Amino acid sequence: MPCFPPTPTLADRLRAAARCVAMSVACVLALSGAVASAAADDSGVIEIRNASRVASTLPTFPQDLQQRAVRLPDDWSETLPQSDGPAWYRLNFTLPASRITPTPLMAAYIERACSNAQVWLNGNLVFDGGRMAEPVTRNCFYPQLVALPPALLNPDGNVLDIKVQGYALQHVASRQRAGGLSAVQVGPHALLAEQQARQAFWNISLVQVISAMLVPLGIVMLGMGWQDRRSPWLIHFGLLAIGWAALSARLWWRDPPWDNATSEFLSCVGFGVLVALAVQFLVRYAALRSTKLEIGLALQCLLIPASLALAGPHRLYLMTSSWYLLLSAEVMAAVTLYLRVTWRKGPDGRADFWPMAFMLMGVGVLVLVELATQHGWISWLPVHVLHFSMPLMFIAVAARQIHIFGRALQVAEASRNSLESRINEVTAEIERNFSQMAELRVEQVTEKERKRIAADLHDDLGAKLLTIVHTSESERISTLAREALEEMRLSVRGLTGKPMQVADALADWRAETVSRLSQANIEADWRSPTEDVHQQLSARAFVQTTRILREAVSNIIKHSGASHCKVRCSIGEHDFVLVVQDNGKGIPMELDGKLDRGHGMASMKHRAKQMQGQCLVESGPGYGTVIRLTLPL
Repeated sequence: MPCFPPTPTLADRLRAAARCVAMSVACVLALSGAVASAAADDSGVIEIRNASRVASTLPTFPQDLQQRAVRLPDDWSETLPQSDGPAWYRLNFTLPASRITPTPLMAAYIERACSNAQVWLNGNLVFDGGRMAEPVTRNCFYPQLVALPPALLNPDGNVLDIKVQGYALQHVASRQRAGGLSAVQVGPHALLAEQQARQAFWNISLVQVISAMLVPLGIVMLGMGWQDRRSPWLIHFGLLAIGWAALSARLWWRDPPWDNATSEFLSCVGFGVLVALAVQFLVRYAALRSTKLEIGLALQCLLIPASLALAGPHRLYLMTSSWYLLLSAEVMAAVTLYLRVTWRKGPDGRADFWPMAFMLMGVGVLVLVELATQHGWISWLPVHVLHFSMPLMFIAVAARQIHIFGRALQVAEASRNSLESRINEVTAEIERNFSQMAELRVEQVTEKERKRIAADLHDDLGAKLLTIVHTSESERISTLAREALEEMRLSVRGLTGKPMQVADALADWRAETVSRLSQANIEADWRSPTEDVHQQLSARAFVQTTRILREAVSNIIKHSGASHCKVRCSIGEHDFVLVVQDNGKGIPMELDGKLDRGHGMASMKHRAKQMQGQCLVESGPGYGTVIRLTLPL
């Protein structure tokens, strides 16, 4: 029967993808390392990769015990899976002939000795990395540079004994913290110091600087989240940044006050809390919320320490690897959910999709490389990319959040200014309306009072004057009472406030004027528009004009000695003009310039001014008098 190859599983595919990514990163780093190595060889650097190893707790190298030849780097997770050390390594080297003569200071460079190491040169202790008993000094990520005193170096051969105190793989939470020793390089101190400084920069100094940046950045995020309660993801991200900075302390904090088991336990528990914060950040940032998810993440944070405690320190790596795999799957699921929801929001959401997609894809690649390293699918890289790349991702995401927050503040400020302007406009409009209502109320009250006064005058004073007119035996008294009654009726008409047609007003004025001039034997010539006039005259204007016209006619009758009087009326679009002219003797020269001193002339001009009009008087001895009244309609 034909035999077909088995279908690759999901784990196989993930493993293959991780290897591809890791190989790409390793190629770049290997290329740079190859150039440096070639330069080092030309400078006389010896790289020692063969050693003899003995597992022993003796204070010096146990020469009487069986030694095993090993190839450096020696990873205890593969060669000593059950041993916590210490282990002794013996390395032999001979300096080149050019280095036997007086030479610069020589040194041994150890890229990795986990967790701590002591170094003997030809039986003499030349380096001590710290405590070799619990709590052991943790130098896993610190490259060590050991100065080799010239007095201890032999021209025909040298022995380098290295005692390493480390932990078995099952006793740590990460493969990078399992015991082991890297290859050792021997060469000029100045040259190896540069290499050690470069390695320390990438693995320690850069991580410290970026982690230190995460703390104030996280505090800023917390402040922004506290200020804007509608953005809870800012608080989650702030706690995530601060938590990652705290968790990164395990890289550069060499002497914690607790043993290895406690350090590994706290590291795994802290990582679980960080994953819960990361998932919450992505879910809430996608404008989603699930109470079940929140409860599940909280229970997970409690379940992780409980499971580690039940598994015990001898199964720590197995349990943490399972948890890391599950937590990584949760992060990738949250990333997928966020990108999916953001993409479905349309153009508004896609503006934020691509920047976050690139950053989150970078996080996914880093997680994939870390998982591949933890499970031994790829060898260790010279630089721990995750340790400084992940904080850079956090900084990029934080910069994006600050940008969005700043833009939201600008929009809110613009909206606030617009709202404030609108409020000012509405307030001004309300004040205008209130002022108009107050004025209208005053007018209504005034109008009501005028009507009351008019009614009282008409009912009380009018009735009494009318009684005097009909009952008085004196003709003079009767005439005065009749004039007073007419004046009262005119005042009442002005108080009532009812407007009247200009045509009706002209008819009344003509009848009264012609009658009074005729009684004084003065010929009256009245001319006014004959076509239909539709303009209206207010009651106040009618009353004031009537009194001005009466005063003018009274002056003609009493003082002018005229025999003829012409009255002309013209009506414009916005005003009308009334001209009264007599052929009398005019105003004497001695009264020139004193026309306003008389009560009659002054009252006429004052009444016209009250109506925003004007009253002009033109006169000369022997030429009569002309009174020109102009009033707005």
